[in-house]
Amino acid sequence: MSEDLKGGNDLQNLSDDENFGVSADLIHAVEDALEESRDAEVEDLVESLHEADTADLLETLGREERYRLMEVMGAGFDPEILPYLDETVREEIVEWLGPDGIAKLVPSLDSDDAVELIEDLDEDLRIHILAALPQAYRRVIEESLRYPEDSAGRLMQREIVAVPSVWTVGETIDYMRVSENLPEDFYDIFVVDPRHHPVGFIPASRLMRSRRHVRLDEIMDEDMRIIPLDLDQEDVAHMFRQYSLISAPVVEESGRLVGVITVDDVVDVIDEEAGDDLMKMGGVTEPDLYEDVADTTIARFTWLGVNLLTAVLASLVIRLFDATIEKVVALAVLMPIVASMGGNAGTQTLTVAVRSLAMNDLSEANAARFVGKELIIGVINGVLFALLTGGVAWLWFDEMALALVIGAAMIINMIIAGLCGTLIPLGLERFDIDPAVASSVFLTTVTDVIGFFAFLGLAALFLL
Repeated sequence: MSEDLKGGNDLQNLSDDENFGVSADLIHAVEDALEESRDAEVEDLVESLHEADTADLLETLGREERYRLMEVMGAGFDPEILPYLDETVREEIVEWLGPDGIAKLVPSLDSDDAVELIEDLDEDLRIHILAALPQAYRRVIEESLRYPEDSAGRLMQREIVAVPSVWTVGETIDYMRVSENLPEDFYDIFVVDPRHHPVGFIPASRLMRSRRHVRLDEIMDEDMRIIPLDLDQEDVAHMFRQYSLISAPVVEESGRLVGVITVDDVVDVIDEEAGDDLMKMGGVTEPDLYEDVADTTIARFTWLGVNLLTAVLASLVIRLFDATIEKVVALAVLMPIVASMGGNAGTQTLTVAVRSLAMNDLSEANAARFVGKELIIGVINGVLFALLTGGVAWLWFDEMALALVIGAAMIINMIIAGLCGTLIPLGLERFDIDPAVASSVFLTTVTDVIGFFAFLGLAALFLL
């Protein structure tokens, strides 16, 4: 076997080491080749990668290595890589490419990907790039940018297959073969009336199985979910999930068809919204894996400051009972258990509530049933853990009164945790406040304060 062929097989093995993504071996191979300026080897390593995997590779590399890889790829850099990049890394790549370099790449993207790229740019850079685009393409991008952020208008793709209902299958296939304005990938053919209003759709598979002479209105499906331009992307995602959609037409206020949203874009929305809620519940506004240390520190400081204030509030409650704690030292040992159990129980309920609200599974119609269910769960778990912790306290300190006090406090705090875990996010949602952002702060404060107050208050009443 020749050395060239053997080397080629080694590179192939590195690329195929996993079914998807980039392997650690491939990353190390690229890093070594970049460090030793073996540019031809770098090109061979990244040439067969999917755009998403190349984006992962760029994100994994350090900044200097990232720029070196960009230099090696040069004119062969695929613009389809840009939509897959983390926003922070994409900003670095855009800065490295410069306005003229980006302006050359943008027309190769589908309109929805181009909008996603351009909307995050600084205004001056955005104006420069838009001015360099072909006039017709620029008009499409500018129109999409005028729609509200996170709306269907921003999410949709303007390239769409729309044909008259009077056409036959053969005419439609012939049109698709010669037209230069079709999207690169599509799933449904939308049938429109003379006013360009969608009246039905035909899956591409059904069209290809039908005979050429059959009219479209004979095989089209009229049960169609139509999306308004201003519909929020979360509602779009819910519609796709609810009705198992692959694609859906987007219409302006007059009902005229203006674009299409496809399932690949909705997957991104679901991932973005779920990640956003998860970050907010953790007190982080943005994913900061690629952010600078200083920016990440500043972003987290505010949230930690809020948590400090809630901790001080809980400490003030403990301060009210310092004389009680001095007389019964066992209270200092046991009181964190009550607050911790209440906090964990509340977090479980809170997580279910926030997710259900995000998925539109929890509403005013079933809120009372949900609250009642969590209240019953809180009572049952409260009694069970009261028996468990009370028994431990009795065996540990050999004092029945102390066991009864911690058991009663456990029941109270578990009930309050269940109630607050449901009522706090529902209340915030009612006042148009994102439950994922503020719920955990309120919940932690309530369970800590109630837990300490119930336990120490009962101890002051019955143990002194």
